[in-house]
Parts: sequence; C-alpha cells; structure tokens
Amino acid sequence: MIKFDNVTKKFPDGTLAAYKVDLEIDKDEFVFLVGPSGAGKTTILRLLTRELVPTEGTIIIDNQNIIKIPESKIHLLRRRIGTIFQDYKLLTDRTVWENVAISLEVLGQAEGQIKHQVKEVLGLVGLTGKENLFPQQLSGGELQRTTIARAVVGDPEIILADEPTADLDPANAWEIIHLLAKINKNGTVVIMATHNMDVVNSLKKRVIHIDDGKITKDEKKGKYASG
Repeated sequence: MIKFDNVTKKFPDGTLAAYKVDLEIDKDEFVFLVGPSGAGKTTILRLLTRELVPTEGTIIIDNQNIIKIPESKIHLLRRRIGTIFQDYKLLTDRTVWENVAISLEVLGQAEGQIKHQVKEVLGLVGLTGKENLFPQQLSGGELQRTTIARAVVGDPEIILADEPTADLDPANAWEIIHLLAKINKNGTVVIMATHNMDVVNSLKKRVIHIDDGKITKDEKKGKYASG
C-alpha cells in the first residue's frame, strides 16, 4: 500500500533528513517509528502528506507515485490521510463538534451527513456529551481525542500520529493508544512516531528504528531498544 523506494530528503543547508529509505507498509498495519529527536521520524510523515518532496527516490501509495501529483490535486491525497498532532492544532474559537465537523464541511458534505458522521466519531473516541465544549475547557486527553476524531471523521485510509502521547500522563496516553489500536483493527493503517518506550514494548507491533535519516532496524514484533 505504501512504498518508499530509495528516498532521500536533503535540505538546502545540507541536512539529510532522510537517506536512501526503502520501506513498505501493508494495508491494515500498525507501525511505530522510533529513534532520537531529529532522527527523521517526522520527515517520513511529512513526505507521506507531500508537505515535503524528496530530493531523490519515489513514494507510492496504492500504486500512485505521490511525487508526481500536481499541486492542484494534493488536497485529494490529503483527504485519504488523517493526521494527529502532538500540539493538537485545534481551533480555539470552535467547539469540539465544530472542530471535527470542519473536516467534512470543507469537502462540501451535506449537513445531515455531517451530523451523522460527527456524532458517530465522537462516540468512537468517547467524547459524547462534550460536543459543545471549547478546547480550553478540555483536559489533555480530551484534546487529543478531539484531534483523533477530526483525523478519522473523513474515513481516511491512513492515520499519521506524531508523538500523540508526549504531553499526556500514562493513563491518558494508554487510552489514546488503545483508541488508535481500535481504529487500526477497523482497517486503517496507523503510523505513529513516538518516544514512548513503554507503549512500543508492550504492544509488540512493527517497529522501525530511524537514526540520522536512515532505517537502522525494522522488526515485525519489535521493541524500542538501542543498537
């Protein structure tokens, strides 16, 4: 489903954020990207959304070379990908309901369809009853659940999660992980960049270690370990 073929990303200052990356991720996989800060984890995610374009190599999603997608069509690629940010990126002047619904409004969906989908996804993430609250009224766990709801409401094929548990206490962090695992079981690819060793070692999912822009280890049921 996803394939990186000899992908390198070099910035103008000479920094190599990705170097000769070869990677395949199948449909329905849950993948952890691990490694030190600045290793290149976020670069991999940004390449998938075409926020960045590689200096060399190709990136294929469902047999489509996304590097060749014209600028006018990139929004169609991004509709297939839901992104969960560490810092939430919610609109502070919008309620939980409105922050989730906006993803569907920009697609021009009918009001009735939006109401149905938002209600359903808020139930999925455990936010029923919180619809009319604003971000400043939510706990950290509730904020992250809102970002997950916004990411999944359009039924994307791929979820990219960039350090989604970094600012959460252990209990809330595990709630978010269990929620992402549930979404994955429903058929969505989940790719999560994280430093959370406990989560990675407990779930026994595929673990891809990245350092200096290179994949140094790729294990199907891996652990977060050095070397």
